[in-house]
Amino acid sequence: MEFFLIRLISLSKKVSRQTEVVMFDGQIVVYKFIQGLSFFVTGGEEENELILESVLEGFSEAVACVLPSKKLNKRIALQNLDLIFLCLDEVIDEGIVLETDAKVIAEKVLGHEVEGDGQAWHSSEIRLNLPPHLTMSLQTLSGLLTTARDHIARSLLN
Repeated sequence: MEFFLIRLISLSKKVSRQTEVVMFDGQIVVYKFIQGLSFFVTGGEEENELILESVLEGFSEAVACVLPSKKLNKRIALQNLDLIFLCLDEVIDEGIVLETDAKVIAEKVLGHEVEGDGQAWHSSEIRLNLPPHLTMSLQTLSGLLTTARDHIARSLLN
């Protein structure tokens, strides 16, 4: 798997910075770059590349919506990895595409409506009135995501 990723990243640097669809090692790979971040979606050769592209567009636009900064970069992404994972969780579950609309994804992650079309919207503060048992569950999930983010950040920075 690691060798696959290394070869894929080296291949992807040779082409333009627009959304690209390529066949690579028997997999359809759709990828794009946004301000230093690389987004990849892969599927088997029997998958529809338009659906994979729709998944990529919805996910990348939702990530841009939920991050608290207008400028995407690796530091901002690592600091908000929990929100990125929540976006991913809203898009796909066990290989099944659940949602591709960036606005809907962002609303589910943030817990409130997103104004506009879901593109380039950023939240400055999120307040949710939840029952105590749900608040505890969210705190546990938040702690888990924070730990995962810290481990990934350390491994990437080493």
